Amino acid sequence: MPIACSGARVRVLLQEAIRANQVNEGCARIYLVWNTVGSWKSEEKMPEVDLVITTADLPHYPEILRLAVREQGRHAASPLAGVKTISWLNSVWAAREAQRDGFDEVVLLNERGEVSECTAANIFAVNAGKVITPPLNSGCLEGVTRGVLMEIASEAGTSVAEQTMRLDDLYQADEVFVTSTNRNVIGVKEIAGHMIGNGTTGPITKKLDEVFESYIHEYVERRLATSR
Repeated sequence: MPIACSGARVRVLLQEAIRANQVNEGCARIYLVWNTVGSWKSEEKMPEVDLVITTADLPHYPEILRLAVREQGRHAASPLAGVKTISWLNSVWAAREAQRDGFDEVVLLNERGEVSECTAANIFAVNAGKVITPPLNSGCLEGVTRGVLMEIASEAGTSVAEQTMRLDDLYQADEVFVTSTNRNVIGVKEIAGHMIGNGTTGPITKKLDEVFESYIHEYVERRLATSR
């Protein structure tokens, strides 16, 4: 996909959207839509690529999560595995079914029966003080929060390693948590009827959340300092 806007231009437009929508505390999405692909397109004159920026209030999440499980939820062999797209039907379907049954999120397994990710979050397990997360070849998205945690985990006295995971690795873990841009780090108390640890947010999960919060504040302060 050709990218017509520079990163600097997108940041300017993002600031304009935030001001126009009077966002004090919220979130934003930046979409690029390729208009010139497919035989179904009309003869109407359109930009080759549209840039769409939207804002919304911060979503509400519970303090600790209950997860369902969905087999065949990710196709690790797909050439689009790990690509962030707006084609979310599979994830929305899985999340809606899980919420209907009283769960907050879903653990998606790939075609090999391996743990991949959740519908909109990466997943981690803690055992004997060590943190593991599925590798990218599981079909999971290379989440921004995931990547930051792998860099700064040492500040919480631990490290994060990529490892092929099965459901038993989650069921038998001392702690399980998920990460995403809006959720930061949130503990998991139950997966498909299996209680994780003692059913509360574990100490390593708490420490990683604190370290990540500090990282966010320091990052914002640095950005503000360079923009003055």
